[in-house]
Amino acid sequence: MNMKQGRNVVVVGTQWGDEGKGKLVDWLTESAQGVVRFQGGHNAGHTLVINGVKTALHLIPSGIMRAGVKCYIGNGVVLSVPKLLEEIAGLEKAGVEVRSRLRVSEACPLILPYHVALDVAREAAKEKAGTAKIGTTGRGIGPAYEDKVARRAIRVQDLKYPERFATKLRENLALHNHVLVNFLGAAPVDFDATYNEAMEYAKALLPMVADVSRELNDAHKAGANLLFEGAQGTLLDVDHGTYPFVTSSNCVAGNAAAGSGVGPGMLHYILGITKAYCTRVGGGPFPTELEWEKEGTPGYHMSTVGAEKGVTTGRSRRCGWFDAALLKRSAQVNGLSGMCITKLDVLDGLKELMLCTGYELDGETIDILPMGADEIARCKPIYEVIPGWTESTVGVTQLDKLPLNARKYLERIAEVTGVPVHMVSTSPDRDHTILLHNPFAA
Repeated sequence: MNMKQGRNVVVVGTQWGDEGKGKLVDWLTESAQGVVRFQGGHNAGHTLVINGVKTALHLIPSGIMRAGVKCYIGNGVVLSVPKLLEEIAGLEKAGVEVRSRLRVSEACPLILPYHVALDVAREAAKEKAGTAKIGTTGRGIGPAYEDKVARRAIRVQDLKYPERFATKLRENLALHNHVLVNFLGAAPVDFDATYNEAMEYAKALLPMVADVSRELNDAHKAGANLLFEGAQGTLLDVDHGTYPFVTSSNCVAGNAAAGSGVGPGMLHYILGITKAYCTRVGGGPFPTELEWEKEGTPGYHMSTVGAEKGVTTGRSRRCGWFDAALLKRSAQVNGLSGMCITKLDVLDGLKELMLCTGYELDGETIDILPMGADEIARCKPIYEVIPGWTESTVGVTQLDKLPLNARKYLERIAEVTGVPVHMVSTSPDRDHTILLHNPFAA
């Protein structure tokens, strides 16, 4: 590698999302000059706590909280411009300079009102019919990706050309309003209101629009370190997750290249963010799920101490024991270089922990999560009992200052999954992090 070129790190969630990626991206940005979001939409949420102040981000990369760092929204993201502008306004109100540092790919598909209407109407129809809801956030993410794959998406670059935008909008509304009215029994979406709103917000967005692929490659050649920030988690990946209870994009590390316009050779280190236990929002199988609403249970402890509520939706997260067989699947499809264990402090006070090392499936023992929701739903976890600890780990920044049993727990996770633990997070605060290996170090 040319010594002048930068080193690039991809951060991905290894479970069902909500692993604490935002804090780690923000923390690692100290070593980066650019942070890139490469998939998902405003259905994701990253919470950062800096000096005790909480900030929630949904579209803008977490690196925005570091002065002077460039932030990029890549082509793999589906973009709700009103939500982006709302997020920018909130950050500006808090004194964060955004517009001069944010670049939005002109190839991002737009999320428009008819996508939201379709998303909501479909979930309502499933509920009415008594069939299993996917558990979407109702924000139009899935329908926007459908339009992209069907090659009818209206993209950010179309906002530059009002006549072209209007033509595409009429064509899409003819199709989607037909489905909304005649199939889903919902109200149609108005052309004029949609067009006028888009033309209005285009004025604020277009100054931030850029050829993100070119800018990233130029930055890399100039020696910048880049951090690629994934949303959701590996087990929500549309190909490799618990299908069909998944999101509509590829959440795995390989999509950092396709979703931003860089070659895979530019991805030097893959950091898997892994919660010290497991959580899941929405429907779908969850082999190690516990009773998390009953007071006095380990699941309730995780739910309450871990404040397990979705950043974007406020929905309660289902809680369960750490699943090493699931982690093996994530390691396989992401090519993990190392992992960061987050929320270790949430387990403080539990007398014993259960570590899932594999499953019994249809009379056979397997050590890796199978593909597909039906198979996963039949998995019965095989547990290993590990002693817990009573001492507090909150705010610990050195490995040898952790309780002995906490260190043994981390060691066992690394041993069973085959992935080294390179970082540990001991609270939501930016500085409460144990660094064992810097991903930006060669």
